[in-house]
Amino acid sequence: MILMYFFETYLDLRQHAALKLPKLPKTLEGVISQEKFEKSRGYSLDKSHFHFVHEFVTILMDSAILLFRILPWFWKKSGNFLVLVGLDAENEILHTLSFLAGVMLWSQLTDLPFSLYSTFVIEARHGFNKQTIWLFFRDMIKGMILAIVLGPPIVSAIIIIVQKGGPYLAIYLWAFMFVLSLVMMTLYPVLIAPLFNKFTPLPEGELREKIEKLASSLKFPLKKLFVVDGSTRSSHSNAYMYGFFKNKRIVLYDTLIQQCKNDEEIVAVIAHELGHWKLNHTMYSFIAVQVLTLLQFGGYTLVRNSTDLFRSFGFDTQPVLIGLIIFQHTVIPIQHLVSFGLNLVSRSFEFQADAFAKKLGYASALRAGLVKLQEENLSAMNTDPWYSAYHYSHPPLVERLAAIDEPDKKEK
Repeated sequence: MILMYFFETYLDLRQHAALKLPKLPKTLEGVISQEKFEKSRGYSLDKSHFHFVHEFVTILMDSAILLFRILPWFWKKSGNFLVLVGLDAENEILHTLSFLAGVMLWSQLTDLPFSLYSTFVIEARHGFNKQTIWLFFRDMIKGMILAIVLGPPIVSAIIIIVQKGGPYLAIYLWAFMFVLSLVMMTLYPVLIAPLFNKFTPLPEGELREKIEKLASSLKFPLKKLFVVDGSTRSSHSNAYMYGFFKNKRIVLYDTLIQQCKNDEEIVAVIAHELGHWKLNHTMYSFIAVQVLTLLQFGGYTLVRNSTDLFRSFGFDTQPVLIGLIIFQHTVIPIQHLVSFGLNLVSRSFEFQADAFAKKLGYASALRAGLVKLQEENLSAMNTDPWYSAYHYSHPPLVERLAAIDEPDKKEK
């Protein structure tokens, strides 16, 4: 864990040096204004400084939790709490829920100063934050309530599956998580997302007609087209799609509509998103996640009965949840390698989706839209190649513009 911290800090230092460069990349000269570049540079450096502090505090806390055996101590205290309130501490499900409740409160308290500073200092300083303190805490309370409602049945099911899974435990766990992911992907946009944002149908007009015409030409089963009030919290912009089979929906941030005055730029961004659907990127990503989940549970089944492993972390018993936590700690390097591989695939998908939009005739509009999003979101203009290769799921703007322009050069 500490070695990964030093490695990623080295990459962060490389990126910080790139952010301090006083000039735009040559590809962006004349494309991005100097004023926007200076604002982007200031915003990126502020976030970088904050990131160094946050990561340093996080590694200190995580190391202290392991070195001073806080987890086994907290596990025993959560059992004592159950006895205090008259519940059975020998019941692993109740014990686990008591433990998780304490962990959730601890996480909220320790992360709160960083969240407040990020939102109300950094984001506000650069003109992005639009939410009030009340809205911030209201969202946090809603999130905790959702965790309290959804967490117990999910955790209980996992514990029961592990206790009774036998030799096919990994398959049973994977099947449960597979069904759960489908249920959550179905319920989240319909029941959970509206608790935090307001979704309204995109008004009739030229923009709606163009998006519907594009979707129809690609045989995309568009059922609903929404605008979400992202501006109530931030001026960052985005667009996304979701849904299964013939019940697809597209969501535009109201900030995207405000920032892109030209409808063609928005339609080009949607063409890019539809490219992911047409090229089956979403399906491939979903399959990859399912395979990795199955492999992860397979690895967990190999170590879950290791008494020595639990003892090395300070535990005399072998609770299911603790086994999962310990396993996560032991495979940290592998998780980072997998994440790196997924980022490589994701960046390849982004280039393919850009090329798809280009073939539809949206090259210039997509180029303008990407530049507009980069400017309005004050995204980093200068990026270190090692840092971006390791962390970025989307290619830097310079690379995307070069890829969009390259076919034009070949055609000439």
